[in-house]
Amino acid sequence: MLHAPLTVTPTPRLVVTLCTYNERENIAKLVPEVLSALPFADVLVVDDSSPDGTADVVRQLMSRDSRVKLLLRTTKEGLGAATIAGFQWAIDQDYDFVLNMDADFSHHPRYLPAISSCMDVADVGIGSRYVAGGGITGWSLLRHFMSQAINWYSHILLGLKSKDCSGAFRCYRIEKLRELDFRLVRSRGYAFQEEILYRCARNGCRIIETPIVFEDRIVGQSKINVAEIIRSLRDLFLLGLDGIREIPVTHEPGPVTHNIESLIDIPKKAQPLRRAA
Repeated sequence: MLHAPLTVTPTPRLVVTLCTYNERENIAKLVPEVLSALPFADVLVVDDSSPDGTADVVRQLMSRDSRVKLLLRTTKEGLGAATIAGFQWAIDQDYDFVLNMDADFSHHPRYLPAISSCMDVADVGIGSRYVAGGGITGWSLLRHFMSQAINWYSHILLGLKSKDCSGAFRCYRIEKLRELDFRLVRSRGYAFQEEILYRCARNGCRIIETPIVFEDRIVGQSKINVAEIIRSLRDLFLLGLDGIREIPVTHEPGPVTHNIESLIDIPKKAQPLRRAA
């Protein structure tokens, strides 16, 4: 009896990006936990030449595990610019998905499987503080107010429908990121999170949120300050003036290039998005 040849479907490739500046203590602990939560993924650290030696710690991790990668940027241009650099690198290396998270343990690795699972049906999966089951610990009343105000501001100015527009804990489908022109992105600071979500939504991306609990950093200092908040509000206001607020987006609750040094190449080997049950 003749049997039809077995067809093997290439498995998706996923990279987790961590943008760092003076995160030496956190990164040494975080990278192993990320790899434990997603053992099939790679981890890319995008470091803005941290003076505390963050890149040296990453190199030590790289020497022990080929899944760890480093992009060393020569200048510090802001979180948005670093995130775009990671996106572009993941695009150039032909990944299927890129999952961005903070490098200070405010985004806990235990949520990585749930966020990556969103990509079964979504183009953008958000680890959300503001859907049922989500939350925040360790914040002052002022910071709670500021976060809610930014989200309200984004809903009004940009027409975004997501409950959490300002969080960075997200997974993106590379195929959709390829369609964006990063040269048009105005914000290089914290308003980048709202702007990239706005541009993804305008591009017809299906966006899903899954709950996380945000935990304020324990080690190191926050990079947020009054000047950055003012710049973010300005950038969002100008972005709102740029286009029409009607955004084609399907939203459901649910589970530029820069001068960059690439220290190791990604092997062209398919990696599963999720381990089979």
